[in-house]
Amino acid sequence: MRMRRRFRKNDAVFLGILVFVCVMVYAGFCLMNHTTGSSILVTRNGKTLMTCSLMEDQKIPIENSHGKVTNVLEIKNGKAKMVEADCPDGLCLHQKAISLKNENIVCLPNRVVVTVMGDDGGFDGFAQ
Repeated sequence: MRMRRRFRKNDAVFLGILVFVCVMVYAGFCLMNHTTGSSILVTRNGKTLMTCSLMEDQKIPIENSHGKVTNVLEIKNGKAKMVEADCPDGLCLHQKAISLKNENIVCLPNRVVVTVMGDDGGFDGFAQ
């Protein structure tokens, strides 16, 4: 004769505590990593094009190797957002404005990556 174990009160308590601990760890991780950056790094094909401050409102044209403007990045109120792009899909235009350290805007067709940098030189927790 085979006995089936039923779901008991202690099982529910254990699962509740496990879910609570997971939610708290996730919330702590999210809150800890939300530090505002001070500048942005713009790269094309992995090569640095420029570094700009997030404190100064400006529009930055990003050119390809032939001098043609392919993207326009706008820095406004401490946030950077791609406002113009000649790529066919335009996905970079729909990405949210970035201001937190290590956030990115990526334009794959034009091979442009915009990354928010902090005051520590841009190293993340693994590289330190």
